[in-house]
Amino acid sequence: MSTPTPPPGYGPQDSNQPGQYGQEPGQYGQPGTGQYGQQQQYGQPPQQPGYGQPPAQYGQQAEQYGQQAGQYGQPQYGQQQYGQQPGYPQPYGQQPYGYGAPTGALAEWPLRVGGTLIDSALVMVPYFIGLALGRSVHSIFLVVFALVAFGVGIWNVVIRQGQTGQTLGKTVVKIKLVEATTGQPVGPGKAFIRQLTHILDGAACYVGYLWPLWDEKKQTFADKINDTLVVKL
Repeated sequence: MSTPTPPPGYGPQDSNQPGQYGQEPGQYGQPGTGQYGQQQQYGQPPQQPGYGQPPAQYGQQAEQYGQQAGQYGQPQYGQQQYGQQPGYPQPYGQQPYGYGAPTGALAEWPLRVGGTLIDSALVMVPYFIGLALGRSVHSIFLVVFALVAFGVGIWNVVIRQGQTGQTLGKTVVKIKLVEATTGQPVGPGKAFIRQLTHILDGAACYVGYLWPLWDEKKQTFADKINDTLVVKL
């Protein structure tokens, strides 16, 4: 009696028969060729293209996040360094003539002469009035108006210029006396000393008064001694 032949798909299979579910022949436990032509290990699901890998857009987003993170910690406000805020003076040596020095244009010699002539007129007018009245009426008027002229000069040149940097004449021509190292008014005390040192400007045929014509900082001898500048507003 012959043994019946089992139908296809049943019974033991040998290595010469094709494997089920699209697998190519191979030994048990050995990798076979699964879907899409990829090798797979026993018990592992078939891997499809791109499986387990993030899409390309995720990498692009990560790169953008890294660029944004690099921006943190960078100085803002025009990439200024720490401690240098807009409007504050630059460190010593980066401005002309020292820390906090005025950066405006220096006053030309004709402007300084114009301011001095106006200040001189304020003093000479009351003096000549007193001189005229003293000759015709009494000498007491000369004394009174001479004291008025002296008081106007002290107030204008020492007090007003020391506190604000401007005499009345400097106000008219729009110039200002300042400290060369700070750019601030010199104060009444230094304004008085500067006025005394103007004697040196006139000692040698008034060369000191002409010195601003060729000096780099446009200073008279009195300005150099007291470290002052006259700038335009």
